[in-house]
Amino acid sequence: MKRCGIAATDPLRIVATGLTTVSRRELTEWVKAYVDREEVDAIVVGHPRDMHGNDSDSMRYINPGVGQLRHALPDMKIVMWDERFTSVLAHRAMIDSGMRKSRRQDKAAVDEMAAVIILNSYLDSLK
Repeated sequence: MKRCGIAATDPLRIVATGLTTVSRRELTEWVKAYVDREEVDAIVVGHPRDMHGNDSDSMRYINPGVGQLRHALPDMKIVMWDERFTSVLAHRAMIDSGMRKSRRQDKAAVDEMAAVIILNSYLDSLK
């Protein structure tokens, strides 16, 4: 609702890397600027679902943002990708990497790590 973690992959689509976290209000302009300066094949957006695979309540915040992206970048492929458990996985990855507790409590850092996990999951599905 407040911010979005951003990740990108290398040209060979081997691994995702966290770039930043941007506010929801800045997201469309940030993505447009990124697409203008980098080669982008698709935009992968986390799709929040509940334990039964149904859309979660968060979709009411995500759908308008995806609509703005589709309007701003009409020729860009936009893929919705399941984001269940990504915050938990992000916290686990941060602990496993030895990240300090203060950094792990930074919600922007967690969102960025979750974006990496979502993009890596999408990339794995392409293999």
